[in-house]
Amino acid sequence: MTPDDKSLKEDELLVIRCQLGERPAFDELVGRWHRPLHNYVGGLTQDNDAAGDVLQDTWVRVLRGIDRLRDGTRLRPWLFGIARRAAMDRLRQRYSTPVDLSADMEEVEAISRDDFLTEQLDVMEDELARLPIVERDVLTLFYLQELSLADVADVLGIPVGTVKSRLFRARQLLRRAIEKEASRS
Repeated sequence: MTPDDKSLKEDELLVIRCQLGERPAFDELVGRWHRPLHNYVGGLTQDNDAAGDVLQDTWVRVLRGIDRLRDGTRLRPWLFGIARRAAMDRLRQRYSTPVDLSADMEEVEAISRDDFLTEQLDVMEDELARLPIVERDVLTLFYLQELSLADVADVLGIPVGTVKSRLFRARQLLRRAIEKEASRS
């Protein structure tokens, strides 16, 4: 589940180039990591507009802080850590403002799909989105972003043992939610 040596060396070289002030290097950094970070923050915020704002804030923080990154091979967890903090800041803002309940639920249309596999993946994605943020975050970082246990621990600022217990709990919650949804069908 860890990135290969070639990828780590490429990250390290990219960090050095960015630290030397090479503008094309930062563009390359954004090009390389934009989609994985967008997918990650999109899963945290559950809102495409908010994900865009978080991502923009993330890149500003990366630009301002890249000089302080001493080990370029740690770029991946460093980026996801920054993205997570930016997303948490955004979520704190969102939850501190009153909720507008004026949306008309009849306007929401269900999407019908014929493909069973796609439907099952949608159920899994929906149930993942319904998990509490702590469990959703650890599953996303470990399985979808393929960070190692140590890297997830670095991003979340918790011990590896806690990551393992959160993964165990998150998998159980996700499994139960999917089984419950399947029994309704």
